Amino acid sequence: MQNKINLYDLLRTKEIIAILDGDTEWGQIASSATGESIRVAMPYLSGRDICAVANKFGCPMIYEKDGEKFSRWEYFDDLLEYCINQKKVSLLLSYLFSKESFIEKLNRYPVDEIETAYHQICGTALQNINQLLYFGNHELVSEGSNWIIREIGEKISVSAPNIKTVSHSYIRDISNRALDDIERGNYDSAITKSRTMLEEVFCYVIEDKGVAPSESGDVKKLYTQVKDLYNMHPEQGMDKRIKELLSGLEKILTAISEMRNKNSDSHGVGSKRIMISDYHTRLMVNSAMTMSEFILSVKENSK
Repeated sequence: MQNKINLYDLLRTKEIIAILDGDTEWGQIASSATGESIRVAMPYLSGRDICAVANKFGCPMIYEKDGEKFSRWEYFDDLLEYCINQKKVSLLLSYLFSKESFIEKLNRYPVDEIETAYHQICGTALQNINQLLYFGNHELVSEGSNWIIREIGEKISVSAPNIKTVSHSYIRDISNRALDDIERGNYDSAITKSRTMLEEVFCYVIEDKGVAPSESGDVKKLYTQVKDLYNMHPEQGMDKRIKELLSGLEKILTAISEMRNKNSDSHGVGSKRIMISDYHTRLMVNSAMTMSEFILSVKENSK
């Protein structure tokens, strides 16, 4: 029987790579808020973008060397080959299909349109990948945060992935990019990254318990689910100072959640939109990072 990990080689076709790198489009979604059209396609990755993703996953890749460049397909195929050899394909797919990867593509639309577009794009992309895999009797499926290729209908017991999809370095990476946004004066994008970071961490620790996250897009509901699953509710006899710290974290979360709804780059300028300064945005990014690291540490210590 073919080694399971080698089944990922089925993704190394030009048709599937064209889906994953954003080349293939399946129509457009009209935005009622901006009047623009959203491409029903995965986020477009330029050659430089693919090299940046490759380096993120530990694959040294230079976009142009000695004046020589390659096609986007060649760069992406090299990335896939590396991830197959290093057993990182599931991690790569989790990243490509994560909301974080859609920030630049969708960050100027309202939350409801982001949710609709994100789920439609990911669902359509996965459906079309599986149409290409169908005649070989295989399908690409996600089991929590783990992505596998299996024979159609095959029952597989999936163990927890060896490589965490969310780590402290992952949190710091998003935070650093948000801080870079602040340096460029792009405060809205920094707010979006902060909120996305929290959602990704919450969903990750929830799924680690074998439970499906509650309503996607509502970080306060996700946090409530995290508290229930990890028994984070204040207990009798708990030190008052610890209670105050936890209460402060909840206030931070509420502020970020409300700022995301009223001031982020998902919403155009309107009557509820307020001006925000660089130091306020920096406070928000650092607060979101602190809370994300704390929640991830709670998960790690629960083991």
